[in-house]
Amino acid sequence: MNNTLISVVVPCYNQAAYLDECLQSVLDQTHQNWECIIVNDGSTDHTEETAIKWTQKDNRFIYTYKKNGGLSSARNTGLKKASGGYIQFLDSDDTIHPEKFSKSLSGNKEYPLIVSQFTIYRNQTQYPGYNRVEQNYLSFEGILFGWDLKFSIPIHCALISKKLLEDFQFDTTLTSCEDWLMWIYITKNNPETLLIDESLAHYRKEDSNSMSSDLYKILHQRIKIFPMLKKLYGDHIHDRLMYHIIEVRSTQYIQQRNEFKKATGGKVVSGYLALKRYYYSLFQKKN
Repeated sequence: MNNTLISVVVPCYNQAAYLDECLQSVLDQTHQNWECIIVNDGSTDHTEETAIKWTQKDNRFIYTYKKNGGLSSARNTGLKKASGGYIQFLDSDDTIHPEKFSKSLSGNKEYPLIVSQFTIYRNQTQYPGYNRVEQNYLSFEGILFGWDLKFSIPIHCALISKKLLEDFQFDTTLTSCEDWLMWIYITKNNPETLLIDESLAHYRKEDSNSMSSDLYKILHQRIKIFPMLKKLYGDHIHDRLMYHIIEVRSTQYIQQRNEFKKATGGKVVSGYLALKRYYYSLFQKKN
């Protein structure tokens, strides 16, 4: 069995109510060789008090405080401090199965990327994941062309070799879709990937009245990502993804636009139109 040190990165911002459960799921791991870096991103609740309690309970918990800079900034801080051969990102309101690490590393072969299925907790009730993770999703093209269109994968499903994350930083200008860029980055050379067909990651998704505003935000964030993809991977990848979304998913966007309009009184339509304008401006430059 692979006994590699695993660095767990737990960013925290005003979610102290869930932090005990999150950190207990790390302490309960049957694989013992881990460190857990708790990054307090300027919380104003009792996150610090809770985190320090855990460092006193077990010295494998490491606490650090930083000025509030957002989720990406907190993950970057944890990643810099990580010394393990594998990285496990774990948001402070989520949990992992006690055997996630041991089952991920139980084989004779070492994989740079290990991904499990997941379940969702909504209002204390467990549900299956919205989608099953399939092996063909876990490639550069699978992630690039399928993300948010066919599937999405919670970040804590993955156990990632630190080598795959060399020179990577989460983009702090993004407030959503930042994990998509991470998945694109770590799969860019199609590393050999192990898919564990068990739900070893548990994702908390509480009911919220802000769903429509989140959808509005996601549309605008996606617009910001396209130029980033162009810079990182060139015109070919950028244009293929753009055409894919236009040709394959245009009907879906129109349906969503109408639903968003009803839900938000028209606010989200501006996000849809901004996305549409971006596409059209690219067409005009090409023709």
